[in-house]
Amino acid sequence: MGTSSKAATPSPAARARKQADASPWARAPERERQREAKRNAVLSTAAQMFNERGFHATSLDDIAARLHVTKPTLYYYVKNKDEILLECVRKGLHMTLDGIEASRQAGGNAVDQLRACMEVYADIVAQPFGMCLIRVGDEEVPEPSRTELRRMKSEIDHAFRRLVAQGVEEGSLAACDPKMTAFVIAGALSWIGRWYQPGGEYSAAEVARQCIATLMDGVLRRP
Repeated sequence: MGTSSKAATPSPAARARKQADASPWARAPERERQREAKRNAVLSTAAQMFNERGFHATSLDDIAARLHVTKPTLYYYVKNKDEILLECVRKGLHMTLDGIEASRQAGGNAVDQLRACMEVYADIVAQPFGMCLIRVGDEEVPEPSRTELRRMKSEIDHAFRRLVAQGVEEGSLAACDPKMTAFVIAGALSWIGRWYQPGGEYSAAEVARQCIATLMDGVLRRP
């Protein structure tokens, strides 16, 4: 006589897992990744608009419109426009400091490291966050964040000073005042962030190459 078998009844725990898998909402880690990606999109778009129009001439409504969302949606990712600016400038500074440190860690003599740091700096100030750092700056950022950002800017200046001083000591750079020379280098490269326009006559790489060549080699014709 044959026996009939019945499908096993799922346990309550198994049913709960199945219901969770069928949820239209992503799990917590994925939701956090999505939120971070959207927050970065808010910051990137804001940086571009600050660069185009200026900080005061750009409203949260403008940023929301370019992202095709409502203004209240932005408040899920940022508190206000001041926080957006703070994060944009902070990102530009972190990118610069990380790039300079990576260039120094790559090794080489002082001139090699100085040139690599200049290339990093010139590249970043032609990008949205770096450009925002130069065009808007930290003047609009309220305290105590302004002090923090200025401390980070000082680290960039001192990195250039150390490399110039090291180059003079090695004999690979002409005798000079490291502080003044660092100001000239950083000032000249920073100005790229003010006048450079993507899609113009020169690419960002070509602008960086020519500016660095002028700073390193000068403009006098040599015999």
